[in-house]
Amino acid sequence: MYFDADPLGGAMFTIVPLFIIGVFIFIVVKGISEWSANNNSPRLTVPAAVVTKRTRTSNNHHHSNDHMHTTSTTSYYVTFQFESGDRTEFSLSGSQYGMLAEGDTGMLTFQGTRYLGFERIQ
Repeated sequence: MYFDADPLGGAMFTIVPLFIIGVFIFIVVKGISEWSANNNSPRLTVPAAVVTKRTRTSNNHHHSNDHMHTTSTTSYYVTFQFESGDRTEFSLSGSQYGMLAEGDTGMLTFQGTRYLGFERIQ
């Protein structure tokens, strides 16, 4: 009587790589579609106020030559509120983030989900 030690018959060596490739393709297509949607959106400059700022830090640990290395990445986000009361959050660079303070009011320029700038009103 024959006993198969691998009941999936090696299917995992096919399913897992296909899944990883599928996820990669999904991420690329999603990124391209967001980029295209932003490019096709109107460029708007509207009155807005900075209501919140936040950061997200992610740590990556890896081993190299018997040493543990940690790298950190910080993402910066600012939420703006429009005169209508609607809010939207944009991802900014660290230098852009540092130039804004909660409570700032001014003219926000954006295109779709892409932050283009903020001119503070004195």
